[in-house]
Amino acid sequence: MAATGGAGRPEKREAITRAAAVVFGREGYVRAGMDAIAAEAGVSKRTVYNHFPDKETLFLSVALRNSAELAELISELMAKHLVRVVDLRQGLIDFAVERARVVLSAGEHGEHGEHGALGRAIRAEVANIPADVLEAWLEAGPVASQRELAAHFEALGERGLLTVEDAGLAAERFTLLTFHGIAERSFWGALPVADGETGRIAADGVDAFLRIHGAQRR
Repeated sequence: MAATGGAGRPEKREAITRAAAVVFGREGYVRAGMDAIAAEAGVSKRTVYNHFPDKETLFLSVALRNSAELAELISELMAKHLVRVVDLRQGLIDFAVERARVVLSAGEHGEHGEHGALGRAIRAEVANIPADVLEAWLEAGPVASQRELAAHFEALGERGLLTVEDAGLAAERFTLLTFHGIAERSFWGALPVADGETGRIAADGVDAFLRIHGAQRR
């Protein structure tokens, strides 16, 4: 895997990284150029190369940062909705809705639009992105989040709130049932989905999930 950067002033590196996230999200990996990234950051192309030797290294840095930030946001949502559970069904629905909003934020209009745009760019150009970069992005974000969700489900199972024999499988099912329908409907955040529709899809998915893993199955 390529190294993730070189020497340089931290504030310049920060500006370049943020600008690169915008440009990669807007243009995609192949079309994005170092000239455009430099212009977005308000620095010279030479300054960009002082921090990042090539586009792959810069993209890796941006992708890992984006993925880790998104994983942290999702972790906060898990702590909010899946730890001190009063109404399990409602907690699961609220988590599913908020996770979808965070991951699928559309463009500049979403609070976390930078994350949504870069995620769409990665999925659209998966065949063009170096395999080690893609693997690192997955491990830092989607895989880490699923692993943490599995741990929460295992804890809920130990409390008698869920029936969980394979926590990893339960987390995978939950994501398939409550998230992917919203993702497909919105073309992974490119188009808005009405709040009511997002809530309906999440609620239907949670009900299906609880039919499989609900505590009443014990």
